[in-house]
Amino acid sequence: MSRRILVVDDEDKMRRLLEMALLAMGHEVVQAGDGEAALARFAETPFDLVLTDLRMPRLDGLGLLRALRERGADVPVVVLTAYGTVESAVDAMKLGAVDYIIRPFEMATVELAVSRALDLGQVKRENSFLRDEAARGWGEFIGQSQAMVDLYRLIRQVAPAKSSVLVTGETGTGKELVARALHQESGRGGLFVPVNCAAIPADLLESEMFGHRKGAFTGADRDRMGRFEVANGGTLFLDEITEMPMAIQSKLLRVLQENVVERLGTHAPVSVDVRVVAASNRDPLQAVADGRLRQDLYYRLNVVQVEVPPLRARREDIPLLAEHFLDKYSRELGKRAPRLSPETVDKLVAYAWPGNIRELENMMERAAVMSSGPEVTPGQLPSEVVGTATPAASPAVDIAPHDLALQPQVDALEKRLIEAALRQSGDNKSAAARLLEISERSLWYKIKKFEL
Repeated sequence: MSRRILVVDDEDKMRRLLEMALLAMGHEVVQAGDGEAALARFAETPFDLVLTDLRMPRLDGLGLLRALRERGADVPVVVLTAYGTVESAVDAMKLGAVDYIIRPFEMATVELAVSRALDLGQVKRENSFLRDEAARGWGEFIGQSQAMVDLYRLIRQVAPAKSSVLVTGETGTGKELVARALHQESGRGGLFVPVNCAAIPADLLESEMFGHRKGAFTGADRDRMGRFEVANGGTLFLDEITEMPMAIQSKLLRVLQENVVERLGTHAPVSVDVRVVAASNRDPLQAVADGRLRQDLYYRLNVVQVEVPPLRARREDIPLLAEHFLDKYSRELGKRAPRLSPETVDKLVAYAWPGNIRELENMMERAAVMSSGPEVTPGQLPSEVVGTATPAASPAVDIAPHDLALQPQVDALEKRLIEAALRQSGDNKSAAARLLEISERSLWYKIKKFEL
C-alpha cells in the first residue's frame, strides 16, 4: 500500500538518494530542506512517516520532533544522522522517534526501518480506533428462514468485490450487522469503520468524515485523521446516508469517484483505498425524489443493493432470536434463563414487530429482568403483544340510514386505522407508516388532516 513520506535533510544528495529508495518501495515522497520547511509541508498535507536529519539550519531534527508533538501530529519519525550520540538518541526517542540510524548506513537498513515504522503507525491508528469500536462478527447472525439463507448467500457473493453496496431495510433489522459481515467476508485487511450520519451534528460530520488540520476551524487544536483515512484498506459504513447534508454528499461523491480525500484546512489530496457500504431505513428512490439524497450519489452507492428482511417476513426465526436474547441477558444477570412457554411463543410469532429485532431484543431483556419463575408467560409480555394472537375485530362503523355519503365514512375508518397503527408502533411515525403501507410523508399529512 502506497504511503506518503516526508524526507527532511539539508543535503540535496541525501534527500534525492532517500527519495529514489522510497519511490522504489512504491511510496509517495515529499522533500523539505529543514525543520521549518517540513512544518510548512505538514500544514499543507498529512504524512504517514517522517525521515529526518538532526543537524539542520533554522530548525533542527529535535526541534521538528518537538513541534510535531506540540501539534498533536501522531506520525512515526525515523531519525537519520551522521552526528549521533547516546544523548541525542535518548532525546529523540523521548520526543517520539521510533528509530535512530547512524550514517553511513546500508539502504536495506533504511528500508527495513521504514517498513517497521509504517507498520507501527498503522497499528497505533487501529488500536486507537478499536478502543472505541468493538468488533462484531459474522457469527452474530441468527436465523434459518429462507429469507436469511438468501441473505447469507448474497453477502458471500458480493463481499469479495470492491463495489459499493447500499443496504436497505426497516429500522432495527440489522443493517450494520450485514455491513460488518460484508467486510469480514471481503478479506480486506483494514478496519471496519462505522459512521452514523444522523447522530453526528452537521457542522461536525465533515471533519469526522474527512479529517482536519490544526486551526481549520474554532476548536481544531490538533490535526485529526478522518474516518476515510482510518478505514484505508478496509470498509467505511455510512449509516443513515439519507440524513447526510447535501454539501457533504457532494464531497463524498468526489471521494468515491477519485479515491482521494482532503482534510479541512488543506487542499492536498490523500489517496485512500476504501470500500464503502451505505445504509438507510428510507426508500432511497423516494429520498432522491424528496431531495434528501443526490441522484448521482445514489447511483454511485447502489452498485449492489442488499435488502434486509423485516422480522415479520421471517417469523420462523422469532423463537430462535427470542431464546438467544433471553439467554444472553439472563447470563448477564447471573441467573438461569427461563423458558418461553408455548403460548408465549405463539404471541411473539403473531406480533407485527414494527421495531424488528431491536424491539424483540429489548423485550427479552425486560423479560429476563422481570422473570422470577421457570418460564416466561404471556402475562409478562407487553399488552400490544398479548393482543395479537387473536385476530382483532374489524373496526365498527355505525352508519345511520340517512348518512350514506361515502367520504365521511372512509375518513372515519382511515382515522381509526391510523390511530391503531400509532398505538401499535408506540407513536413511531416511520413504523406506523410501514404498517399502513403508505409513505411517511402521507402519514404526516393525514395526521394533520385528522388533527391526531
